Amino acid sequence: MTKRIAIIQGHPDAAGHHLLNAMADAYAEAATSAGHQVRRIEVAKLDFTFLRTQSDFETGELPPSLVQPRDDMRWAEHWVFLFPLWHGTMPALFKGFLEHIFRPGFTMEYRKKGFPKRLLAGRSARVVVTMGMPVMLYRWYFGAFGVRSFERSMLSFAGIKPVRESLYGLTFADDKKRARWIEDMRRHGSRGD
Repeated sequence: MTKRIAIIQGHPDAAGHHLLNAMADAYAEAATSAGHQVRRIEVAKLDFTFLRTQSDFETGELPPSLVQPRDDMRWAEHWVFLFPLWHGTMPALFKGFLEHIFRPGFTMEYRKKGFPKRLLAGRSARVVVTMGMPVMLYRWYFGAFGVRSFERSMLSFAGIKPVRESLYGLTFADDKKRARWIEDMRRHGSRGD
């Protein structure tokens, strides 16, 4: 079964020479070859300000540069988020992007009583994270709090499931390991998962 996939590459450096860029490329190429429809979002190339007030979050205008990315995400059935781990969580630019996109009306709808209505049910996601430390250390010692918070407070809260993750540690590893990780992304891309 073919899917509509949005790849959201969240490395804040727009230079495009990072491992995450190669992983996003591999996923996109394999997904396209397998017949999936793919749209890409490069967060580092977008110009937007950070949200500063509750009013802006709830009723403010979406920056013009984020209208197409939001529409691409709305169009997609499956989302692939890629970002590097910085200080235990995602970089500020990527978080700022998500705060704009994950506003009421897109991810949830407030109700007078009870839990907000989840507006993104029926979608799935893969979270791809690279980090300098071993993945086991991040999971067990640090509790993987940055990734878990994203998965629970944003994705699951909006109704997205399943949410799968691919965590890659010690990213300064040799070329052989990095090539294996890129192949992992090709495999996931061809399956659309």
